[in-house]
Amino acid sequence: MRPYEVIKAKRDGLELEPAVIRSFLDSYVKGDVTDYQMSAMTMAIFFRGLSARELGAWTRAMLESGEVLDLSDSPGVKVDKHSTGGVGDKVSLSLAPLAAACGVPVPMISGRGLGHTGGTLDKLEAIPGFRVDLQIPDYRRLVREVGACLIGQTATLAPADKKLYALRDVTATVDCIPLIASSIMSKKLAEGIDALVLDVKVGSGAFMKTLDDARTLARTMIGIGGEMGKQVVALLTDMDQPLGRTVGNALEVKEAVEMLRGQAPADYTELTLALTAEMLVLGKQARTIDEARTRLGEVIRNGAAERKFHEIVRAQGGDPAAIADLSRLPRAAKTVAITSERGGFVTGIDSEAIGLAAMALGAGREKTSDVIDPAVGFVLERKLGDRVAAGEALVTAHVNDERRLDEVKQRVRSAYRLGADAPARRSLVLERLS
Repeated sequence: MRPYEVIKAKRDGLELEPAVIRSFLDSYVKGDVTDYQMSAMTMAIFFRGLSARELGAWTRAMLESGEVLDLSDSPGVKVDKHSTGGVGDKVSLSLAPLAAACGVPVPMISGRGLGHTGGTLDKLEAIPGFRVDLQIPDYRRLVREVGACLIGQTATLAPADKKLYALRDVTATVDCIPLIASSIMSKKLAEGIDALVLDVKVGSGAFMKTLDDARTLARTMIGIGGEMGKQVVALLTDMDQPLGRTVGNALEVKEAVEMLRGQAPADYTELTLALTAEMLVLGKQARTIDEARTRLGEVIRNGAAERKFHEIVRAQGGDPAAIADLSRLPRAAKTVAITSERGGFVTGIDSEAIGLAAMALGAGREKTSDVIDPAVGFVLERKLGDRVAAGEALVTAHVNDERRLDEVKQRVRSAYRLGADAPARRSLVLERLS
């Protein structure tokens, strides 16, 4: 079928054959299908969707558009974790060494932040010298020898996704569940994993604002994993306030190390342990979640998890001394208290607004060419349920460039909702799907 015929068929709601989908995507990677034709196709998918059969074929074609890694030379069940993106979400930084310290190999190919959500690669690069641009032979070797490696997407892995995502970003087709699911799963399955744990965020700081949408996305990705013969577990988790107390790259690295020392905020600690415990069960290093939680507690208490993080940092060119002595991480020139204008209990925090405020400080990107300042960001002094008096700090801002500070203060104050009574405590993990 000619590209015109394929686009018209999908526009009209017809089901495409797997061979037609493969040919269309292969032609797009080669340049024979143009960007304007693929734009028409993604918009047709946005409105018409993809059947389970089509989605499996679409994902497989994206996965096999480039190199699919074989990590069979690394012993053990290889397990990764993917988060759909949130504010203050530094879980990968502590999860990878925790899982590796318990014997689960973690091949992790991560992304950068864009907009209000932070990126794992940007956080890692706040560690002096840390390299996320390793080549595939080094990635394979470190998974085998160290037990974990955290790098960015290479040109040879799922090139169809890399090209397609850039197009979706400018054609209003990013928030389409079949396209989101196939994008995530094609990249993750190309890593050489055997199993995957998904952290699907729900709430003001997430791409999925409702539980129904998050559940649909999770089930879609689980279905794709099943089609590809991979075990996938998903946790739907709350993102109606930033995770932990820090937002900003070096500040989040510091909190991640503190988590490995057993000294991090309860919400961040709980989510990290919940996700990592699922990895240990999938990786056959624990029979039950309770057994996995016990093992994770042991590697935190005996220091093995933090030592594993030192090992990962050293292996990827970073300075382990900056992990041993956190004052050696990048530090902002000054701190500024952003105070509350009235008293009450914190009843809500708009996570997206906090993320955008951090971006205005320089902690994130408004466009892909922006340079991130690793030192800037926020420490949240008040979170949901906390009492605050007028004039007390809601947030401490770590600042290098004060030109947008007034805007940042306004964004932060507007993000906080206060009331006369403390809200009911909410569960961080909303559902588990498998």
